[in-house]
Amino acid sequence: MRPIRPTLAAASIAAVIALAATACGPSEDNAGDKPSAPASQSADGKITIPDDLKDRLKEHGIDLDKWKNGEWKNWDKDKWLREAKDFVNPIIEDLWDTDRMRDAEKPPEKPVDNDISGDEGVTDPTPAPVNAQAVKAPYHSNAAEAGKVFFDGPEGSMVCSATVVKDPAHPGKSNLVWTAGHCVHAGKKGGWYRNIMFVPSYNDSAKPISELRKAPKEEVAPYGTWWGDWAQTSEQWISQGAATGGQGAPFDFAVIHVIPEKGGTGKSLEETVGSALPVDFNAPAAPKIANMTATGYPAAPPFDGQKLFQCADKPGRLSITADQPTMYRIGCTMTGGSSGGGWVAKGSDGKRALVSNTSIGPVTAGWLAGPRLGEEAKGVYNAVSKKYASQ
Repeated sequence: MRPIRPTLAAASIAAVIALAATACGPSEDNAGDKPSAPASQSADGKITIPDDLKDRLKEHGIDLDKWKNGEWKNWDKDKWLREAKDFVNPIIEDLWDTDRMRDAEKPPEKPVDNDISGDEGVTDPTPAPVNAQAVKAPYHSNAAEAGKVFFDGPEGSMVCSATVVKDPAHPGKSNLVWTAGHCVHAGKKGGWYRNIMFVPSYNDSAKPISELRKAPKEEVAPYGTWWGDWAQTSEQWISQGAATGGQGAPFDFAVIHVIPEKGGTGKSLEETVGSALPVDFNAPAAPKIANMTATGYPAAPPFDGQKLFQCADKPGRLSITADQPTMYRIGCTMTGGSSGGGWVAKGSDGKRALVSNTSIGPVTAGWLAGPRLGEEAKGVYNAVSKKYASQ
């Protein structure tokens, strides 16, 4: 197995085995030890952990068969950890090496229909497509708060985009990242994704994918790799969210608290990247906003997920159901993988702030929609901030 931090709680270490089982082959925990057999899958797709590895964990008081009644073993929807209290994401050092990051191009969502409205809410005409523009490298000089999220799901490694945001409990020293709910949790038919990691200014120098195959990790992740030790999304996304149809999209937001994979220098994420955006939960309605900019790493064709893009447009309104909040919508040709990326505009105080995030887009990739952040989003944000207020 890959190295595991010795300070992890027993339950978390058990989770590590589930998270790493599909990513690890034979390895050695200590010099001179006999290598463990690789994790394997049975005919029904369930993960099997070698007995010698189980025995070694039992020596440390960890019985995998008893933890969560064995729920860590598979991605079965009836056993998939899904409640807020179930979130576990222990660090697995070097799991996300440069090859694994480069090859993780699958977005967690499927595009919605071109015409997703149809209720009695307010929906403006479909915006004209706005061609996504490449962010000038180095990204850190032009969008320092932007980054890429990597995680594992039942279908393999996946990607989203995210933004470093301010933490009211730690002014100037935030470790909070804003993204979409569907980038951390699969919604009503699933649960929490695994091995969630954030890379600020991923591929900062905008190298083509051919050059990334030879690039050292310091170039791909110049500001380090940051693991999510806690994530929180809305109860509405957990209970309603779906990959198709737009269900739960008005509440499709999440906050991740991160820590440096290698322990770092003691600096926070905000101090490391030198910037963090405030979040405005009382931003003006779409008709009152002159311009909104969405940023992300689109991964579905014609993009490859390795470079940062932006779209700027005057937002309109999209109503999916009449009983839920109206969403912002802009013209944009970015595709899957840009999900979770921040939408920036002048907030209620007239200053630059994060006011939404990419949630859904159509098959034709001509527009994107994001939730209008309100009390529910503020509750998620404050809950994560307060959880780490004393640390």
